[in-house]
Amino acid sequence: MMKRLIPMLLTCVLLLSLSACGGGAPAATPAPAAGAARAADSAPAQVTDNAPAKAAETSIAETVILDEQGIRVTARELNAEGTFGPEIKLLIENDSGADLTFQCRGASVNGYMVEPMMSVDVANGKKANDKLTFTNSDLKQCGIETIANLCFSLHIFYSDSWENFMDTPEIELRTNQYEGYAFQFDDAGTLAYDENGVKIVVKGVSEDSSWFGPSVMVFIQNNTGRMITIQARNLSVNGFMVEPVFSSDVAAGKAAIDGITLMSDDLEANGIQSIDEVELSFHVFYEDTWENLCDTPSMAFSFG
Repeated sequence: MMKRLIPMLLTCVLLLSLSACGGGAPAATPAPAAGAARAADSAPAQVTDNAPAKAAETSIAETVILDEQGIRVTARELNAEGTFGPEIKLLIENDSGADLTFQCRGASVNGYMVEPMMSVDVANGKKANDKLTFTNSDLKQCGIETIANLCFSLHIFYSDSWENFMDTPEIELRTNQYEGYAFQFDDAGTLAYDENGVKIVVKGVSEDSSWFGPSVMVFIQNNTGRMITIQARNLSVNGFMVEPVFSSDVAAGKAAIDGITLMSDDLEANGIQSIDEVELSFHVFYEDTWENLCDTPSMAFSFG
């Protein structure tokens, strides 16, 4: 997750600066949920932006998403105009007998993997109002204009020891835009791999997807039935070896649009002013066991 951690760290710096100015910015980190909401097997696997609606019109019904082992979490509402993006407002009640920290794992919007922000400590016997933020940058990268459903699970651990307390099943929250929404993934581009339940499409080069350099954008679809991680290996640009920043986790039945970042410093050191050809292979493994799923042949893609 190195590629995703860098922008998250930068977001944390920004949040701290806002807090120092009296801003009340949201806490950063992923958050999940379980049990009482609709389960993952009812969630659609696809996404589209062909029926856009105004963000302010999107809402969810108040829903208890977890109520067990002394913990009760309620999704109260969706604020579609949060500072960094749409926010699910949560009420967390902790009567578990222990001080706990709540974060998010495996989040997706309309079937696309995203990296939300949330991390909140709740002492035993206390309550907390917090929010799970889905960033505008993630939604834009996936071409999401209308939010039909949001899926995630809660990762809960002891605040003092970091020992795991609970990982919930996937929770689905459907918005008022869900009914009639046309789910379809945007897999346009050059097909790189389509075997073993994994589909990878190279979509092109983006100059603004990362602060650290241009990115080769890829679409990934996971039909393996398990969470997978995709990484890039032996990557060269215009014949020069460079070290990319890329590691993408994709849950079963989900898709991702992600960028293989090429560091500007590496490109400058090799005198590369334009990205004409990229050659690479993909390494795919199961996220939970690190067991190898496949290593693709080396392949070259021309841009221009």
